[in-house]
Amino acid sequence: MAVNFTLLPLHLSQEKGIAPIVVSDQILTDQTVILGREKQCGVFINDANISRKHAKFEKSDTVFYVEDLDSANGSFVNEIKLQGRQALQNNDILRVGPFEFKVQMAGERIAGGGLSHGSVAANSLNPVKNAETPLSSKTPVNQDLVTQFKIHIHTALLLRMDLKRMVVGNDANALRNLVEVGVRDLLKEETANIPTGLNFEVLVKEILDEALGFGPLEEFLADPSVTEIMVNHKDQIYLEKNGKLVLSSKKFISDQQVRAVIERIVAPIGRRIDESTPMVDARLKDGSRVNAIIPPLALKGPSITIRKFSKKPFVIDNLIQFGALTENMARFLKIAVKFRQNIVISGGTGSGKTTLLNVVSSFIPHDERIVTVEDAAELKLPQEHVVSLETRPPNIEGSGAITIRDLVKNCLRMRPDRIVVGECRGAEALDMLQAMNTGHDGSLTTGHANTPRDMLSRLETMVLMAGMDLPSRAIREQIASAVSLIVQQSRFSDGSRRITHITEITGMEEQTITMQDIFIFKQTGIDQDGKVSGYFTATGCLPKFIEDLRSRGLAMPLEIFDVVKKQSGEL
Repeated sequence: MAVNFTLLPLHLSQEKGIAPIVVSDQILTDQTVILGREKQCGVFINDANISRKHAKFEKSDTVFYVEDLDSANGSFVNEIKLQGRQALQNNDILRVGPFEFKVQMAGERIAGGGLSHGSVAANSLNPVKNAETPLSSKTPVNQDLVTQFKIHIHTALLLRMDLKRMVVGNDANALRNLVEVGVRDLLKEETANIPTGLNFEVLVKEILDEALGFGPLEEFLADPSVTEIMVNHKDQIYLEKNGKLVLSSKKFISDQQVRAVIERIVAPIGRRIDESTPMVDARLKDGSRVNAIIPPLALKGPSITIRKFSKKPFVIDNLIQFGALTENMARFLKIAVKFRQNIVISGGTGSGKTTLLNVVSSFIPHDERIVTVEDAAELKLPQEHVVSLETRPPNIEGSGAITIRDLVKNCLRMRPDRIVVGECRGAEALDMLQAMNTGHDGSLTTGHANTPRDMLSRLETMVLMAGMDLPSRAIREQIASAVSLIVQQSRFSDGSRRITHITEITGMEEQTITMQDIFIFKQTGIDQDGKVSGYFTATGCLPKFIEDLRSRGLAMPLEIFDVVKKQSGEL
């Protein structure tokens, strides 16, 4: 029996940043239908969160399939990210970007097994208000009952299975498959006790994630719209979405579960966390940065902060598209890196320094040897000739630590063409400045500061942390001769991130390091939606190193420095 599928009209009310969406009726017969931002798509949604070709719908007899087309923000069915082609079921919740749809099947059979002309033979996609729900059902769920039920299932699961022993004898996928069988058997036995409103398949996944994975964090790690995850304690998880903080409805079932998640994160990279070492920095397999801290330092229970990174590293075109800088600024940075200017990227916490460092480092020519030094390896450079070094914490006796300063000193013996230090926080700044001054031009690093001038003061302070009894003037001369450019990155009140200054260090005048702005961002106000408005402009000052380029027979296009007339800086 063949069945046609209909996508009913979608009318989403206008919200902040979301334009009204209108989609005409779509009849799915034997052909596929694409959902996306391109006008020729069968289901057209004109929203920046939707990829040009986001998802594909396909009909096969009585089954209605959906498949994500490698979209930037992913597609989710019942809050589980699509992996390949999946059949949709009645009352499933489909989410693409910020839009949710409820799948409904309807139709009347007539003699001969067909469907009547007058009936709607359809899988209908009806828009549902986009709100985070703990499970796929829209029926209100008592979270206390859910937590108690999960604790009961976890306890029963531990009685039936020795998970630690199973980990030794099986790989991760085989272990998950074995435990899944046990979870399904337990839930079938406890069917009568499952709280009202819970979806069986989602419940299985959540229990598996809690037993073997990262628990409620799994969903957020898979959601590309989430850029930061902040677990204050077991009952409070905040997310950063589109630059704004949102309180999640998800919770951990206990402090022990939070501790177990931390252990799963830090163990594979040789880190540890216990009462003698109650805080740790680590990373996930995708490079996301993790900080964890436990009692007695964390008074309300174990706390986790995860700074996520895109699975596809950003390139300069992405930053231009986001409004972080202009094409002329990007061209200038590319030339500066290519011609070996030493660059310090400055900014506050969460301003996007590491992302910008990764993008700027990608301009380094592929025939040069690059050595990177980081606390937790995050940089993903496209070049082939890259050596990545990572610090090591002390062992349980408190010895054996390898610091950034140790690695910077060591990498000077590795014949690097360029040195990239993820972040200078202390005495390693002295070694970095010496490297910049002794044949390793074109090196890059980042630092915490709110303005380019503040960054110079921070560098001076960090050099003093090396314990060298140097006069201030000698330190400033070292900085002035080593650093070519400071790129200031800032995070604004609306969550947007922009380069606010590209500043050149020009030399010394008496006791003061002199500098000049090449490009700046001028904020003009905040619109009614809370978005920061403004524009980028060149200052009209030409960088001093242009003369050095000319002396070597090279040229920089001067139109880059034409003063930009007022243009929108809105994202």
